[in-house]
Amino acid sequence: MSGLLALLDDVAAIAKVAAASVDDVAGMAAKAGTKAAGVVIDDAAVTPKYVHGFEARRELPIIWKITKGSLFNKIVILLPLALLLNAFAPWAVTPLLMIGGAYLCFEGAEKVFHRLFPHADAEVEADLDVKDPAHLEEERVRGAIKTDFILSAEIMTIALAAIPGGSLWVEALTLAVVGVGITAAVYGAVALIVKMDDIGLHVAARARTAVGRGLGTGLVKGMPRLMALLSAVGTLAMLWVGGAIILHGLEVLGWPLLYDAIHHAAEAVAQGVAGPFAGFLGWLVTATLSGFFGVALGLLLIPLATRVIAPLIGGGGH
Repeated sequence: MSGLLALLDDVAAIAKVAAASVDDVAGMAAKAGTKAAGVVIDDAAVTPKYVHGFEARRELPIIWKITKGSLFNKIVILLPLALLLNAFAPWAVTPLLMIGGAYLCFEGAEKVFHRLFPHADAEVEADLDVKDPAHLEEERVRGAIKTDFILSAEIMTIALAAIPGGSLWVEALTLAVVGVGITAAVYGAVALIVKMDDIGLHVAARARTAVGRGLGTGLVKGMPRLMALLSAVGTLAMLWVGGAIILHGLEVLGWPLLYDAIHHAAEAVAQGVAGPFAGFLGWLVTATLSGFFGVALGLLLIPLATRVIAPLIGGGGH
């Protein structure tokens, strides 16, 4: 009997440890997901363009294909690579984060540059020339999964950097929770966004009241504005997050001048404002200055990426 009680005590202790580990995983996953929020916003803002121009009935299947590709990127490829990196080359996490941050700065700055100086792009025009819808769909899906891989690599690396050292299985489970959770949130939101105009049309046609019909019509008319807003928010997020990653990486590598200057400026603003908005204004200063740094760095990277790197890998800018 005493042996059975001892066994039950051991089982209870193990259960407590397991429960604590689950709580730790949930807490670390939430923290890591928050750290990657800027990249997540960009991912959600970028994806809807890949279903533009297709029939309504093909929109959700395309998003589902991209979702499966995104999960494969995160769970099958990037998660094991992240764990190997953390185990055998933890020193490489910061440089890899900075490379990803530089890519985000380049992407954001390129969008700003094209908005300020619009010009014809032969590749874009060719992409818009719909000859074979099935072939075009496969090309769009491949392009979306390729873009997702880069953004997912940044998300998983940011998440890895935010996870405190611990057992391998806790790190793996945390990264898996982050990867699946972010993928579900991003592509669930994308599916809702791209179908919002269809929902609006349905409501406008079926509603029995003027208010309902007006709501449906408003959804249809408001979607172009929402898409434009998402595009702008995604660009700002890329520049802010990319710039912040580079600045923090420089600080970690021993060049803290710019990072400290921005941090002190944010502190000065926060201390000069009384009330509940002090923290928000401090964050806003940090995000704005990091974004300006991201724009400057991205503009410098555009000729390097388009004239040197792209020809070497046989690609081109977006």
